[in-house]
Amino acid sequence: MVMSTAAHLSELHSPEESAILHSMGESATVSRRERTADAIHDAALALTDERGFDGWTMDQLAETVGVSRRTLFNHVPGKTDAILGPEHEPDEELFATFLAGGPTGDLLADIRGLVVTMTESKSGDRSKLARMRRVFRSDPRLMHAAHSRFERATARFAELIRQREGTDFPTARARLVVRVIVTVFDSALDDYLAHPAGASFADHFTRTYDDLVDLFH
Repeated sequence: MVMSTAAHLSELHSPEESAILHSMGESATVSRRERTADAIHDAALALTDERGFDGWTMDQLAETVGVSRRTLFNHVPGKTDAILGPEHEPDEELFATFLAGGPTGDLLADIRGLVVTMTESKSGDRSKLARMRRVFRSDPRLMHAAHSRFERATARFAELIRQREGTDFPTARARLVVRVIVTVFDSALDDYLAHPAGASFADHFTRTYDDLVDLFH
């Protein structure tokens, strides 16, 4: 959705989960440009959380981050994109393995592994995830932008599933799978944020996902 191609994958539940998942899906190897983009994202979230969407300017954002106005606009065209966060490139090897039917050959198990791998590098910062949720829900414009990103991510991830499973796998079914994943993600994130001293997000997601799979077996 993911965050990348599955990205940052209403409440549909809640389209803001797409942006959260996207943000959690960046690579562990981060370039200088990516670090600057993440700093812009963090500062935009903080300013919006403290002052509201209309309570700060792009000049103030640049000053907060410590970059020039020109550098800022080289990274983001405006407030909304700064708040939603950067769209990191997906891990091509990870998706190539998935498209080839791996790593286990079981679609549901491989989707679980894909989401866990995408999220585990960024899921330790509960305070940031809580802030993202709070901010995205604070303004209808942000919800609309998050929903648009969610719809694009859903279509891309559904197409990824169809490419893997073949053209006999209906598009509607692939989109349904993605929407169920987002619902599981949302529930796992609720549990993760409610238990600050507990298990990792990956553990919460895996348990919730497996519970759902077991329910329908």
